[in-house]
Amino acid sequence: MRSISLILKQFSRSVILMAGLAICGLTAYAQGDASKGEAIFKAKCTACHKLDQRMTGPALGPQLETETDDKWLTKWIQNNQALIAAKDPKALKIYNDFNQAAMTVFADLSDGDVANIITYVRTEYKKQKEAAPATAATAVQETGPSNLVVFGLIGVIIIAFIVILVLNKVISTLERLVASRPALAPEEVAVTEEGPSKGILLAKALVKNKKFVFFVCICVTIFFASWTWVSLWNTNVHTGYQPVQPIKFPHDLHAGVMKIDCQYCHSGAYKSKNATIPSLNICMNCHKSIDRLSTSKTPSSEIAKIYDALGYDPATSKYDSTKMHPIQWVRVHNLPDLAYFNHSQHVKVQGLKCQTCHGPVETMKEVYQYSPLTMKWCIQCHKRTEINIKGNAYYEKMEQVHELIRKGGKVTEAMMGGIECGKCHY
Repeated sequence: MRSISLILKQFSRSVILMAGLAICGLTAYAQGDASKGEAIFKAKCTACHKLDQRMTGPALGPQLETETDDKWLTKWIQNNQALIAAKDPKALKIYNDFNQAAMTVFADLSDGDVANIITYVRTEYKKQKEAAPATAATAVQETGPSNLVVFGLIGVIIIAFIVILVLNKVISTLERLVASRPALAPEEVAVTEEGPSKGILLAKALVKNKKFVFFVCICVTIFFASWTWVSLWNTNVHTGYQPVQPIKFPHDLHAGVMKIDCQYCHSGAYKSKNATIPSLNICMNCHKSIDRLSTSKTPSSEIAKIYDALGYDPATSKYDSTKMHPIQWVRVHNLPDLAYFNHSQHVKVQGLKCQTCHGPVETMKEVYQYSPLTMKWCIQCHKRTEINIKGNAYYEKMEQVHELIRKGGKVTEAMMGGIECGKCHY
């Protein structure tokens, strides 16, 4: 009987041990692998989600911190449309809160993949929350004056005190010397009259010299004539002009680092006279999801100005038309009304790059006028720029017209481009 009880006791221990190991295994699986989850998150989720801020979708850190039903989260991530169609209350709330924007269906993700993503989000968000107070404390400590500044001020005060003592000592010594010197009698004081200085005598002699006066007048006339000529020549020439814009748009970041083509924003450069200022909806193609630099934890104040002009609320992703107002951009490049310049003729027909006239825009923090844009500057460019005739429909057409003229044929104004809109309307 005793042996049977011992056997049962050992068997029960084994069963409890195996159950415990199984539970641990299941718990580990439910937690997932954060490193694998990070790779999947960056590949699948970063286009619409961030851990600590709302983008196209919600901030996942707070969302997964409050939502503990991992089974429901797995179903939502794998096929959110099925939950919405089934009228699931949680799914409908998220769907309506985000303007009924459809989330991508990730049917290719297994339950293990989803568990890895959830584990990564919760782990990383917890690290960010724990690091935030330490960062704030560091920032507070750094705002105080450094020891070097304090000791420097103390040193300046000590040196000033020493200088004051030395000056007082010198003054008292001089006063004693003056007091000990005997006063001179009035008759002993020699009164001498000084004549005009050598400088005054020299000036009088030069004024009387007619040749010198004539030479000075010639030099003054040449100087003022040259100054007048240069001033008139540079009238309305604004090389280096860089006005303060309502939004500090960094061309070096967009055109330089990001390598965005100029005509993505200035789309009129290849099809019209004007390059055009991009509308704010062009900006929102990217900045609806990007509201700060990748190295910053706070939203950009300059991007916030775009939201304000559009009446856009990033928290709800909605626009308020009553709050919309235009951005008052300040023009940088301004030709006189008597000059006609067509962007498309230079960009599309000739194939010139924007940098030919506007300079290295991809390196400018804020755009300024690089070229003088004078008639002389334009003529010099026209003299040295070779025309690419081959494969250019405009010049091939002109060649056909000249060939027709040589043969004595009839040439109309329309054949010379006379019915093109830009000939009269610009």
